Amino acid sequence: MSHSGKYIAVASIGAVAGALLAALVLRQGDGPATVGEDSASAAKAREPLYWVAPMDPDYRRDGPGKSPMGMDLVPVYAEDAAAADTGSGTVEISPAVVNNLGVRTAMAAYRQLQAEIRTVGYVQYDEDRLIHIHPRVEGWIERLHIKASGDPVEQGQPLYALYSPQLVNAQEELLLALKRDNRRLIQAAEERLLALQLSPGFIAALRQEREVRQTVTFLAPQSGVVDNLNIREGFYVVPDTMIMSIGALDEVWVEAEVFERQAARVRVGQPVTMTLDYLPGEVWRGRVDYVYPSLDEQTRTLGVRLRFDNAAGTLRPNMFAQVVIDISDDEEVLVVPREAVIRTGQQDRVVLALGQGRYRSVAVRLGGVDEEYAQVLEGLDGGESVVVSAQFLLDSESSRSSDLGRMEGPGEMEKSAGQAPHNHHQHGGAGHD
Repeated sequence: MSHSGKYIAVASIGAVAGALLAALVLRQGDGPATVGEDSASAAKAREPLYWVAPMDPDYRRDGPGKSPMGMDLVPVYAEDAAAADTGSGTVEISPAVVNNLGVRTAMAAYRQLQAEIRTVGYVQYDEDRLIHIHPRVEGWIERLHIKASGDPVEQGQPLYALYSPQLVNAQEELLLALKRDNRRLIQAAEERLLALQLSPGFIAALRQEREVRQTVTFLAPQSGVVDNLNIREGFYVVPDTMIMSIGALDEVWVEAEVFERQAARVRVGQPVTMTLDYLPGEVWRGRVDYVYPSLDEQTRTLGVRLRFDNAAGTLRPNMFAQVVIDISDDEEVLVVPREAVIRTGQQDRVVLALGQGRYRSVAVRLGGVDEEYAQVLEGLDGGESVVVSAQFLLDSESSRSSDLGRMEGPGEMEKSAGQAPHNHHQHGGAGHD
């Protein structure tokens, strides 16, 4: 064949090929692909993405070969990788089973944690206004105006009458100084009477009447309630004798205790609510007045003093009370419903709802807890969905296919991830070399 004939044949073949290509392009744009194209696409889809060791999914290679244990590498295809991307321990449940189980979910979200400490305590006198009555001299109780503990008294009200030779002598010294009209002696005698707790009114009456009284009546230094009445008429008393106590009840203290782990979150000024069994439905509102500096070495608890208003006088010393200390902060933190948390004693977990009937159990580290929510410090992100019902069954199913990393806490998981050359994403995503 001549050269011109060869050129004509090549041109003809090129024209035919061009026509076929154009027709193929038109088919791809206007309608379904041909059987040949489907076969080609399927063959391409079945090409392995990478190769992994049978006993170690983190050991990956771009082509076939041997694992460190001498086993043949296994190919991983696109559909296998998509299924594995859900993460270790993922379980799939049909919609009918989900409905029968009553699976409910909630969103991990940021909000203020209404943290509180519940404890008990006992009502006590306000010791800042608690007075103990002692005599300054020896003598005998001639008359007792207060008959029993618990009696109310008003400031200036008579408490008891005392006969004491020392008081008689002190009065005579003042009268002698007055008789001599010695100013220095008069001043010294009056100061002695004041030191012996005689009232200015008694001294003024003595100067005017110039008559010694054998018994002296002592008055209440403040209003309140009598407590610890330790005498009766005729008792012989000395300065060491505590005759009685007088405590004010318009404000009271409540002595409570909190556990050692809660001590760091209790501060002066925090609001407190209190209820008592003998007055159901009544709620008192107060504040933390003082936090004691040391713990009880036996109970390992910290004493906390609470202050409450008691203008109505309904709160009485030694009453048993239930108190709630509000320790919430204004900061918003990541929380999940308390019922979503699975506590095992060694680890805290929640079950993630991944969508399309897929669930996976993950380890979390918790912070503060209130009546409804638990703070999540590690293991979750905001916006993730967690299971709040039937989570124990789902967690049990998830544990069957989970790896050993799931059985570790968040801290251990991070530590292990830092040591391994290839690691899973927190939510199970597979990386590539």
